[in-house]
Amino acid sequence: MKRRSFIGMATAAAVVAAANFGGSMPAFAESKEIVYLTPGLDLPFWRYLSKGVEKIAKDKGYGFQALDSHNSAQEQLKNAQDSIARGVAGIVISPTDSSTAPAVLQLAKEANIPVVIADIGTNSGDYVSFIISDNYEGANGVGKALGEIMKEKGWQDGSVGIVSISQARKNGQARTKGFKDAITAAGIAGDAGLQQMQSYTADETFKFTQDMLTANPNMRGMFIQTDQPAIGALRAIKAARRTGEVAVAAFDGIPEFVPLLKSGELVVSGMQQPFLMGEKSAEALFTHLEGGAPEKEILVPILVVTSKNIDELLPTVKETVFANEVQ
Repeated sequence: MKRRSFIGMATAAAVVAAANFGGSMPAFAESKEIVYLTPGLDLPFWRYLSKGVEKIAKDKGYGFQALDSHNSAQEQLKNAQDSIARGVAGIVISPTDSSTAPAVLQLAKEANIPVVIADIGTNSGDYVSFIISDNYEGANGVGKALGEIMKEKGWQDGSVGIVSISQARKNGQARTKGFKDAITAAGIAGDAGLQQMQSYTADETFKFTQDMLTANPNMRGMFIQTDQPAIGALRAIKAARRTGEVAVAAFDGIPEFVPLLKSGELVVSGMQQPFLMGEKSAEALFTHLEGGAPEKEILVPILVVTSKNIDELLPTVKETVFANEVQ
């Protein structure tokens, strides 16, 4: 379907396309509904962020729907088209990667529907606000903690492997650079390589870890750049009978991490605060809808949670990371 014909039938709001997202004019909307476009609700991080958006939307008396893109740029675009056709009041999007966001932003701009970007980022396009974790500093803190553990154990001559999120995402690039800078500063030069996630599953990372362990017998550290896949790395280390011989660092947070951090099986995780990010995203959107001008970029700090500080940080983690799903 050509964009011109789609936009022509989508919503009366499309006629008012001249409004700029950076201005203070409230967007016209046919419905009181907020939509969240997410890469995949099977990943706890996106589910927790969705709950944050939903909380603020419902507090404001708006309907809410989360649409799962299943890590597909094509499905993401279809979800955006469907939302625009319904004349939603606003969209919060976590893009499948930074290169796929501009197509959604362009459609929304033509329909005069404001968009807030929650994490990942975009290569171009107009949007109301960008809510992002400090991925560089968070990953740098993870690298420092892992480096300290490796030196305490006398493993500084060992190598470190990375299982990364997409390096087409700006947040993925920042995590890799922040971590590598810290490891280099710690004097750890061994490089066991980088494998890039495609399906973001524990089984995928299990295989990546198996391959790294085989190719790098002296691998002593790993950095898994998101939550559930870290469980796959730990399983692979156990299957290879290397438990206690490889220090594993993670990013993001799931309830399973709490006992793993307490036991030391996982030494550190840089936990974004997705529930808080969702709240901040929706708040920025409503500031715009109500005629205000939110900050163009809102930075949310990352909690560097280690085996040593887990008990102290747990009350905060339960609320802002786990969306109060864990008692």
